[in-house]
Amino acid sequence: MSSLAQLREGLNRAWDNMAEGWQHLRQRASQALTRFNPIHHDNGLETVSDQAMLRGARWGLLSADIEERNDSVVVRLEAPGMNKDDFDISVIDGYLVVRGEKYARREQSEGRYTVTECAYGSFERAFDLPAMVDESQARASYKRGVLTVSLPKHAQARQRRVKIDS
Repeated sequence: MSSLAQLREGLNRAWDNMAEGWQHLRQRASQALTRFNPIHHDNGLETVSDQAMLRGARWGLLSADIEERNDSVVVRLEAPGMNKDDFDISVIDGYLVVRGEKYARREQSEGRYTVTECAYGSFERAFDLPAMVDESQARASYKRGVLTVSLPKHAQARQRRVKIDS
């Protein structure tokens, strides 16, 4: 095999590996990719934080884990840089819907941003729940950048062990 053919084969393998990696990343992150909509004020005045939001990314990753237990469904959503009051959580037709607003909080009084990769603004994520839940008993907490929502399963959705009579 000539050197050119070996080089071509090596490049094809590298391209296939890279394409497979992107496909895997796209599949894994497709649900976490979330659109952030900039917040617009009625008075038209833009603060430094508003300007940072407008320059920031319009898309961001809000990664989540959904764990089904015997008696509950637990959803953990990574949403760093927020406060617990920034979230609105509801259960609608078998979906957990998390809405929120991530504000740009500028802590410095001087300097300027040269890279702004963080996404700011309002967002919404909807999670298909794997079982019927009793939303009236749902509990949520936000700690260290992770929103945790615990939803007790509806009585009809709970697993029961059936004992076999002898």
